[in-house]
Amino acid sequence: MPEEWVSQDLEPRLVFVYGTLRRGGINDINRLVPPPVFQGTASVWGHLFDLGAYPGLLLASASEPGGGVVCGEVYAIDTALERQLDVIEEIQGRPDDEYFRRQVSVKVGGQSCGCLVYEINPRRVLGRSLIDHGDWIRHVGEGCP
Repeated sequence: MPEEWVSQDLEPRLVFVYGTLRRGGINDINRLVPPPVFQGTASVWGHLFDLGAYPGLLLASASEPGGGVVCGEVYAIDTALERQLDVIEEIQGRPDDEYFRRQVSVKVGGQSCGCLVYEINPRRVLGRSLIDHGDWIRHVGEGCP
C-alpha cells in the first residue's frame, strides 16, 4: 500500500452532527474527503435554534427547563476531516467565534461514547426561533429556511 494511503490516525475521533452536515443536508458530511464512517443516529439534550440557513445547538442538562432532545448522527472522522469541519464552522479559538468545539457523551447503538460537537455561541441565538422538536432535517422539510 502506498505510504500516502496510510492514515497516521491510530484512533478515529467521533463527531455528532445535527444540522446541515447530516445526511441530506446542504453540507452533507458524507461528501467530504476523507470520507467519514457512519456510526449511527444519536441525540443530545439541548436547545436547537433556527439561524436561517443552518441551526445552532446550545447544550443543556436534562434537568434544565426548556431543553429537549436534539437529533443527529455520529461519524468517525480523522484529523484531516476534523480540520475541514473546523473551517466550515469557522473555529478560530476566539471568544466571539460562532461555534465552539465541545466534547459530549452520546449513546450510539446502546453504547455510550464521547463525541465532538459544534455548539453555537450563546450570543448568536438571541432573538432566534427555537426548533421545539429538535430535528433540523425535519424542520427544513417542513418548508423552513
